[in-house]
Amino acid sequence: MAEPQTTEPVGEVDDASALSPEQLGFMCGIEVHQQLGTGKLHSRQPGTLYDVTIDTVPADWHRFERKLRPARGEGGAIDIAARFETRRNRSFVYVQSPNAGLIELDDQPPLDHDEDAIQIALTVSALLEAKPVSLLQTMRKTVVDGSNTSGFQRTSLVATDGVLQTDGGPVGIDVLCLEEDSARKLDTLSTPNGEQVIYNLDRLGLPLIEIATAPDVTSPEHAKVTSMALGRVLRQTRKVRRGLGSIRQDLNVSLACGDRVEIKGCQDLNWIPRIIRLEMSRQLHFYRLANELRTMLNLSPLPPDRRSDDDQLEASVAASVAEHLPLNLHDVTSSFTSCESKMVVGGLAKGHVMLGLPLAGLNGKFGTKTMDKEGSQLPRLGRELAGAAKLAGVKGVFHSDELPAYGIEQDHVDGVRNTLSLSPEDGFILCLAPKWQAELALESVLQRARLAWHRIPQEVRNVVVKKGAPDDGTTSPMRPLPGGARMYPETDVPSIIIDEGRWQATMASLPMSDQARAERMAQFDVSSDQAKQLVARELDDIYVEHVADLPHKGWASVVLENDEADPALCAMVLTVKERGDITRESMNEIITAFEGQRPSLDELAAFGEAHGHKPADVGDLASTIQSIVQERSDFVKERGMGAMGPLMGVVMQAVGAADGKVVSALLREAIQNTME
Repeated sequence: MAEPQTTEPVGEVDDASALSPEQLGFMCGIEVHQQLGTGKLHSRQPGTLYDVTIDTVPADWHRFERKLRPARGEGGAIDIAARFETRRNRSFVYVQSPNAGLIELDDQPPLDHDEDAIQIALTVSALLEAKPVSLLQTMRKTVVDGSNTSGFQRTSLVATDGVLQTDGGPVGIDVLCLEEDSARKLDTLSTPNGEQVIYNLDRLGLPLIEIATAPDVTSPEHAKVTSMALGRVLRQTRKVRRGLGSIRQDLNVSLACGDRVEIKGCQDLNWIPRIIRLEMSRQLHFYRLANELRTMLNLSPLPPDRRSDDDQLEASVAASVAEHLPLNLHDVTSSFTSCESKMVVGGLAKGHVMLGLPLAGLNGKFGTKTMDKEGSQLPRLGRELAGAAKLAGVKGVFHSDELPAYGIEQDHVDGVRNTLSLSPEDGFILCLAPKWQAELALESVLQRARLAWHRIPQEVRNVVVKKGAPDDGTTSPMRPLPGGARMYPETDVPSIIIDEGRWQATMASLPMSDQARAERMAQFDVSSDQAKQLVARELDDIYVEHVADLPHKGWASVVLENDEADPALCAMVLTVKERGDITRESMNEIITAFEGQRPSLDELAAFGEAHGHKPADVGDLASTIQSIVQERSDFVKERGMGAMGPLMGVVMQAVGAADGKVVSALLREAIQNTME
């Protein structure tokens, strides 16, 4: 490991793309969570996901409500993230989908591991050259945000010490785990007593492979490359789920002058470099702000590298800051009785109060909304404080640097400053909410404000999303970074021995690599694009299994167009088409008509004839086409081969059921003859 940095970090906060990872002591690791294509991990319920929203949940799906409390870990401590969640005063409503039984409701002990899920996890471990554990021991991971009905997530360590080969160099694999997926959030409601979060239980318990890399990612761009490489390895098994939400990437990012932050919600891999660079900019900004604030209080500056921090000194700084910024809440509601702001008027009408928190010396330090060179919001303390408040369930706060605004006039600001007895150097934060919630929100704000004198806090952050996509690549706080206290043994799930025989059997039956699959497809007379699509969409095995005597390119087209249909049925329909009993254009319709059935070839042919799908006689077809071309000979002579398109539609309408390729060939010949 390199020696701690001693020189001040360089770079402009408003130009994140120009920041140098190497100069800033950049470190990054990636966590990938991949759903497996099996049933649920501990309940044997099917892994069906239901496409429902809060507005379309069937009325007959049962609902029940719970509140969760944290459990102490093996050491007797309550995890910091769990302790924080309990202060948010949230309740949870669970919608019971058809694949959620007593185990999902936490009313029955879990079953042992799904065997297929274990084998997939071992296969991925082997592909990553990881070393399996000898005993698969399930642990409980405390999670009290409501996403698990039990208040914990079951997770099992499967393998360690692997390696992923990437174009940017090898990346170590620290751990590979098998764990349960969480419930899906449907909605969040505000109530007088706190937030109510509504979850759907269809996803709860689906098996996930969690892979955590070592901090070997060398740059934001390398992070994208690494995520793509991990995805390719997982898909080699052909037993993982595809589609939106089936794989999730978390980024662990730090600079020497900052600290470790975990970023969730990185669904679009193309956004990863931008998200990381903006986090680099954020950490650099708050390092510089911390030293500016320390100068204000005549405190020792932070060194450029966190490894050089003195714990005793930092404790002394924390004590000084706590004395400088005491918890001193004031009810300033009376200053807003004449305020015409819609937000204020609406809140006061509901019985909310406006509480004020004075923050000495921070006037002008909160900042206002400003964009960087690429249109992303620049980091600012005010936004961090608002994020801390939102974790208490409020929609936001007002701070002195942005007022007057939002319908709050200067006289209201002056009233607050007078009530709080502020000097020109002092700032303040306002929160409009039920009293208990406003107090909790401002306590969170105060804690985050005090941390401004230190490096950024270790925490979990989430990418800011609007309309299903990242807004600008910036992030917001979710919760403190969890510690070791969140883990304790699961006593209801038996341990599993991973012996040498099982591992050797796994090693002997590894799936084909993408390269091997591409080489196999090269044996068939298909286009390069068809070959790539078949492999990428995981359809090449189906293609090879059923191709037999079918035309290679034709079978490729059928498979790609009907990727969710029964391949045996598709092969039969193509066979009937090759016999000349149905047209090419009717094939997809016939496949749909016989979905879930196993008809004979003759039955398919009879259906085609009965529904007008039998190809026209070639002799009659040629005569009809010749007649149409002769009637429009002037048009053909004027347009030449450009007449093909317009006349193709005329011919197809005239002949009805006909093979498009045959029609095209005959029409081309007729046009050429007319032009001679």
